[in-house]
Amino acid sequence: MGHTATAEAGSGGLTATEHRLANGLRVVLSEDHLTPVAAVCLWYDVGSRHEVKGRTGLAHLFEHLMFQGSASVPGNGHFELVQGAGGSLNGTTSFERTNYFETMPTHQLELALWLEADRMGSLLAALDEESMENQRDVVKNERRQRYDNVPYGTAFEKLTALAYPEGHPYHHTPIGSMADLDAASLEDARTFFRTYYAPNNAVLSVVGDIDPEQTLAWVEKYFGSIPSHDGKQPPRDGSLPEVIGRELREEITEEVPARALMAAYRLPHDGTRECDAADVALTVLGGGESSRLHNRLVRRDQTAVAAGFGMLRLAGAPSLGWLDVKTSGGVEVPAIEAAVDEELARFAAEGPTAEEMERAQAQLEREWLDRLSTVAGRADELCRFAVLFGDPQLALTAVQRVLSVTAEEVQAVAAARLRPDNRAVLVYEPLAGSDGSEATDATEATDENEGAEQ
Repeated sequence: MGHTATAEAGSGGLTATEHRLANGLRVVLSEDHLTPVAAVCLWYDVGSRHEVKGRTGLAHLFEHLMFQGSASVPGNGHFELVQGAGGSLNGTTSFERTNYFETMPTHQLELALWLEADRMGSLLAALDEESMENQRDVVKNERRQRYDNVPYGTAFEKLTALAYPEGHPYHHTPIGSMADLDAASLEDARTFFRTYYAPNNAVLSVVGDIDPEQTLAWVEKYFGSIPSHDGKQPPRDGSLPEVIGRELREEITEEVPARALMAAYRLPHDGTRECDAADVALTVLGGGESSRLHNRLVRRDQTAVAAGFGMLRLAGAPSLGWLDVKTSGGVEVPAIEAAVDEELARFAAEGPTAEEMERAQAQLEREWLDRLSTVAGRADELCRFAVLFGDPQLALTAVQRVLSVTAEEVQAVAAARLRPDNRAVLVYEPLAGSDGSEATDATEATDENEGAEQ
């Protein structure tokens, strides 16, 4: 079976073994017989950071094209076969990867593996102008529904464009622009597929009620003959100075239900101890109803209806700390901003209390356990650490790193990074005639995925 490297790492009884096919496909298996289901997850090491100017949105367009038929599975067959077998499935695109996943009854695992191998190996045979045009329209419609025509819908795109300068690989979001989607040709798509949808650019994880030997035999049978491809260029350098150096600001007047303050702070890269410390800091400051910003703005001052601080972890560029505050009634944004800066300055000066550390770390531990407790969540985490950090075993020990962070480290990263000269700011003003007395809930700031809810 080519080279087979096997490693075991225990975390709460969870283990994972690693294997590599001769064509370069990395395979991670994790046995768990608690329920009679198996999750298949495939991460391709391609996201919007691999795109070039004028051709944005190809990674996300491809995520849709992968559900449009391959040599043996025409049209909508992938969905019909998985759902007909009692399974669920989807795909998402982010800055740093594209993933595809199925959760199947155990006895249908072979079907999911065959389906994933068929489209990896033969999508080009089925890709034509019609399917390209069809999915181009679907993505443009998704853009309208999720970005252009909803309140605050373009905030993520606008803040990303401010936080990462023009020409930076993370300057544009995975959804892509309408103009670039129109400009993409069938040949662009074919070249993109050949370059990135190769077995040596992917990690396949299978988690759940599996027989590892049988599973590996199926993987070898269906994926083993797909040729590798060596044309991939490494992604462009995403490194930037630790601090932006000045506040970048944009004010927007449009039809929104309430005034809003949103900001993105430049934070350490994912995979570093400083990033884990920043995660704890943001949890203390803005993670839920016990957080400092919620207590100050929503409970005490009653100037906001929602205040949250989330984190977008990124491996190939600085991560982003994502502040989102929706104001209450006719409250003006400067009052909110002054209160936020006061809280951040106090936190930088004093750091978290012992109780806040305990609560934030417990909250992050619970979120990690929730992800690993489902077979699909664990399959995704194993792929994530394999693709972004080269080692799936790190998924099983991630929480230990978060729990080892000290209050001093949390205070230090907050003092260094959560400053007015290290943020991009968006201020939303409702159009005249709107009293701004209603507000939507704070959006979940950390979801960078452009999911294809097919």
